[in-house]
Amino acid sequence: MKSLSVIELSKLYGMTRQAVYKQINKGNLSKNSDGKIDLSEAIRVFGEPSKHVNSSQTTETRKLSEVHLLEQQVHMLQKQLEQAHDREKFQRDELKAKNDQLHVKDEQIEAIQRLLEAPKPNMTTFTDQESVQPNMAKTANEPDKVEAKHDGLTTSVETENKRIPVPEHIEEEPEKRGFWSRFFKPYG
Repeated sequence: MKSLSVIELSKLYGMTRQAVYKQINKGNLSKNSDGKIDLSEAIRVFGEPSKHVNSSQTTETRKLSEVHLLEQQVHMLQKQLEQAHDREKFQRDELKAKNDQLHVKDEQIEAIQRLLEAPKPNMTTFTDQESVQPNMAKTANEPDKVEAKHDGLTTSVETENKRIPVPEHIEEEPEKRGFWSRFFKPYG
């Protein structure tokens, strides 16, 4: 009859080597002089191996189902990774658009600041004031010469009478009194 090693027997019946060694230690199985176990003795203890072949087939189907499950998980993880890449690309594009908007706003602010800092043509600068002041001194010393500028709103008579008449007698305003002085200081 055919002899099998402990490993071959455990594979044939789909059990662990420790389970086979337990049967040997109990005395249910015996080894030959070459250290192998007769198949007939294994059939007497464990039964026909065809029953256990189905268990090896079930382990194979379990392995296949585990492989299938792992393949599904890998596929799901690949989809999640693609979605993460898409989100990252979207956020990058959105950030770039916001940066572009900020750049445009910065340019607008700089343009407005340049306009604010630019001297206006009607305003006089410090150097212009120096040249205007001596001319004003001449006109103050020479009141006879009045340069008439006709702006269309005033008449020539109005340009000559630029002084406002001041009354000769001005009454002094009475002293303002505080709250407590109204009670303790007499009117004088």
